[in-house]
Amino acid sequence: MKTTTKNYFKSLCFLLFLINVCLGAENLNAKCIDTEREALLVFKKTLTDPSGRLSSWEGKDCCNWSGIKCNNRTSHVIKLNLRNPYTGGFGDLSAYENSCLGGKISPSLASLSYLKYLDLSLNDFKGAQIPEFLGGFRNLVYLNLSFSSFSGIIPSQLGNLSNLRYLDLFADSFSVSGSSSELRADNLHWLSSLSSLKYLNMGYVKLNNVSQDWLQYFNKLSSLVELRLQFCDLKSIPQTFPSIGFTSLSVLDLSDNSFNSAIPQWLFSLTSLKELYLVWNFFSGPVPDEFSKLKSLEILDLSNNIDFGGKISGVFGSLDKLRILDLSANGLTGDLHEFLGGFSDNNNLLSLRLGSNSLSGEVPESLGVLRNLKNLELSSNSFFGSIPKSIGKLSALQKLDLSYNKMNGRIPESFGQLSNLVDLNLIENSWTGTLVESHLVNLKSLENIQITTDSPRYLIFDVSKNWVPPFRLKSINLENCRVGPAFPMWLQVQSELTSVRLINVGISDTIPEEWFSKLSAQITYLVLSNNQIKGKLPNQLVSPNLRFIDLSSNHFNGPIPHWSTNASTVYLQDNSFSGPVPENIGTLMPDLQILHLSSNRLSGTIPSSFCDIESLQILSLKSNHFSGQLPNCWHHSFMFWAIDVSNNNLTGKIPTSFGLLPSLSVLLLSNNHFDGEIPSSLRNCSGLTSIDLRGNKLSGNLPSWIGERFQSLFMLQLHSNLLTGPIPEQLCNPENLHILDLSENKFSGAIPKCIGNLTSLASSNRNSEPFLRLLIIAMKGRTAEYNKTVSDIYGINLSGNNLTGGIPDDVTKLTGLRSLNLSRNQLSGKITEKIGELKKLEILDLSQNHFSGSIPETLASLNYLVELNLSYNNLEGKIPEGLQKFNDQAVFIGNPSLCGAPLPRKCP
Repeated sequence: MKTTTKNYFKSLCFLLFLINVCLGAENLNAKCIDTEREALLVFKKTLTDPSGRLSSWEGKDCCNWSGIKCNNRTSHVIKLNLRNPYTGGFGDLSAYENSCLGGKISPSLASLSYLKYLDLSLNDFKGAQIPEFLGGFRNLVYLNLSFSSFSGIIPSQLGNLSNLRYLDLFADSFSVSGSSSELRADNLHWLSSLSSLKYLNMGYVKLNNVSQDWLQYFNKLSSLVELRLQFCDLKSIPQTFPSIGFTSLSVLDLSDNSFNSAIPQWLFSLTSLKELYLVWNFFSGPVPDEFSKLKSLEILDLSNNIDFGGKISGVFGSLDKLRILDLSANGLTGDLHEFLGGFSDNNNLLSLRLGSNSLSGEVPESLGVLRNLKNLELSSNSFFGSIPKSIGKLSALQKLDLSYNKMNGRIPESFGQLSNLVDLNLIENSWTGTLVESHLVNLKSLENIQITTDSPRYLIFDVSKNWVPPFRLKSINLENCRVGPAFPMWLQVQSELTSVRLINVGISDTIPEEWFSKLSAQITYLVLSNNQIKGKLPNQLVSPNLRFIDLSSNHFNGPIPHWSTNASTVYLQDNSFSGPVPENIGTLMPDLQILHLSSNRLSGTIPSSFCDIESLQILSLKSNHFSGQLPNCWHHSFMFWAIDVSNNNLTGKIPTSFGLLPSLSVLLLSNNHFDGEIPSSLRNCSGLTSIDLRGNKLSGNLPSWIGERFQSLFMLQLHSNLLTGPIPEQLCNPENLHILDLSENKFSGAIPKCIGNLTSLASSNRNSEPFLRLLIIAMKGRTAEYNKTVSDIYGINLSGNNLTGGIPDDVTKLTGLRSLNLSRNQLSGKITEKIGELKKLEILDLSQNHFSGSIPETLASLNYLVELNLSYNNLEGKIPEGLQKFNDQAVFIGNPSLCGAPLPRKCP
């Protein structure tokens, strides 16, 4: 359900009042009236009922049918309650659909003229309109059509229900079929007759076509106690109002509209308000001091208005009955001194949310005044310093969230007084000092703990080796906190964990095998990365709920374990695993989506069962000792998009079955022993963006279809192969090509004149660096690898071939080019003066060719140029003075007719 669903059913007390007072006593001996029974049976026939909820609707006495009540004296049906009993939210929609009533609502119901109570909520009528005949139930007191996928215009006939006290038209739904339809009202005139109405919920009913004076119609409902207009697409709200009629209003929800204004002044006339929800309304301006008038307020939610706030004030402290205050995701500034100063010692505040603002300063000691607080969220601000010692006074605290701040101090020992604390989130700060047993010994209720720090001094857990804590955790997230080198007892005894994240916590011990077997059967998330954990993993682990495994960057050794899980993501790279990958890995992990086994010592052949994992998306096996041929069993998968088997000992041909993977985007096969030609079947993978086949023995011509089919090609690397023939002109087609490396092959002929068509290399911006970073991260590469590869972005390397002719003039159109290497070819002619137009050039290597003439003066204007090599050509004349910063003779050597510094030969 949406964020306010938990508030949606809040009128239970009022509803019980209606049932007992308005309906009168219900008599089990009441006898059904024939005409009403027939009307109900006709109604039943027009409904769909997959779960058989109406199976009791048979026999003569309809008063005993499920969901029906009759009047004691008259035997007339007065209550029809067909509310769906489903309570699972979005958790199990198949169960919801199976328990829904649907179909058509028969007009036969109109025969139930004495009906006082009608509830059709939480069913699925698949976009049907609300029947107009419902307006004929003149005795109706309660009408609930919420969550039932009605659509169209609300019938104005509902205005005839003058006795109605409860009306719920909440138009959100669990139903997929009803998601494209909407319930709306083009006018609200019909509301004026509902003078007895106490509860009105029109959440998700579209009111965008209602006139701007929409408020006056609700204002006429003087008996109204609860009004909910969440997500009604209202575009404006009056700032003032001449006379407020619904002064008895206790609950008002105007959330998720688009008012784009200051908070209206008339709100502060509603002094009976207990609950006020103004979430996501784009309110702006400072917090009005007039909030102090709402003395009855218990719940105030002003979150997610972004530009609302200004300097935080102490006005809310004057609201003695306030229990829940949510000011998160606004523009509040300042520190907490004045805000907390407004609260007295006898305040009733239970929940305070100030996250995602621009608050700063230290969290003051006056925080201790909020003695009843159960929930404190100060995340995503700019608080610094330590947690105040007064935190220990908040003995009722159950949730504490100080994440994403700049706090750089210590955690006080008074923290250990929070005996009711359940959830602790201190991530993304710079904590220092130590946590000792006195910090933790009384935290008997603790279930979830998250502490990460970026401080180089770390936060150290300094507890005795065999200390056993009083808590049993369900989740733990520690990063850059020192708990090692041993795997401590306080972690070993945690047997109820569902999520474990221990990153760079200094554990260099082995982990007892029994710890893995003690892990809760409910564990879903297991991360132990960036430690120095050694030893072998248990060979067997049956954990059907485990979905994410990251044991990367440790010293685990031995074979890859035969873990049977439903994991979708497994990171085991950067360890010392050896031996083969389990041949039946496709059976062990049938739901696998991402697998990283790179940088280990694995050997043997790559199992063909990888081909059978239908959900597989990324497979990285690089930097191991795999041998044999790459399996050629790949079949149609619309999810598989990246494979990396670089730096192994694989042989044979590139599998032709890769052509059956239409979603393949990243193909990295470098530094193996693949031979033969590039398979023509790859032309079917039209979405390929990154191809790296370096360091193999591929032969034949470079296929022209690479440039024709791969329009999104970002990287093509074919360095050190045996490819021959000309460079096809079609390679100029891919507009997104940033890295082109054809070096160390046997290409011949001229450089294509169309090379200037590579428009991505003509761009001077560097917006494509994030694409490469995404590629490296997706393949789980390290920062160093990214930094090395990023230098090749906007780069062309054609060195070590047999290319002839000159440098095409169009090369100078590639003004975004960073690196150009044409060395060790048979190129000739002059170096064009236009080379100075390559303003972003950092690396230029034209060595070991036959270039002649003088060195262009414009080369000296390339301010970013840091590597230059013009050696072993036929260049002549004086070296331009601006190039003398390259004072290494090796840059110019091998040109007998060159003169001037740094060469020893002086110019005449």
